[in-house]
Amino acid sequence: MRTVECELRREAEDLYRGHHGWLQGWLRRKLGDAMEAADIAQDVFIRVLTRQQPVRAHEPRAYLSTIARGLVIDHWRRRALERAWLDTLAVLPEAEAPSPESRALVLEALIEIDRMLDSLKPQVRTAFLWAQLEGLSCPQIASRLGVSLATAERYVARALRHCYAMRFES
Repeated sequence: MRTVECELRREAEDLYRGHHGWLQGWLRRKLGDAMEAADIAQDVFIRVLTRQQPVRAHEPRAYLSTIARGLVIDHWRRRALERAWLDTLAVLPEAEAPSPESRALVLEALIEIDRMLDSLKPQVRTAFLWAQLEGLSCPQIASRLGVSLATAERYVARALRHCYAMRFES
């Protein structure tokens, strides 16, 4: 193993040994669920392990809690999406309800779409969603956003390119 890889691994092990218990307790208080806290704590350390550069955190707990906060936000967003999907399914007639496999696939797709759209600037995301979900034209989007037609077209194009690029990265 190369020296840098050894250093990264040793650093991650030290962080894990010194702060895993604290992080899991911190997450348990935030989430109110020991199992979810354990899962997210493990995800934090997986992120640390997969880094390509040394951490060199002067404040290791601040560093770990920053990573954990992002993962908690992702967790809550997934939960909200799942709740919205289940609410949608609840109003469907039983004969139209998708199979459990289809439900899981749709939920995975919704989470992936949310991840793609989350990294867009708010106006770009809004323009894209209006175009895709409401079928608005670029002139209508421009009017609603209070921007030029060229800007609205750029926003929609940027969002499309971003989604295609993200899709091929996965």
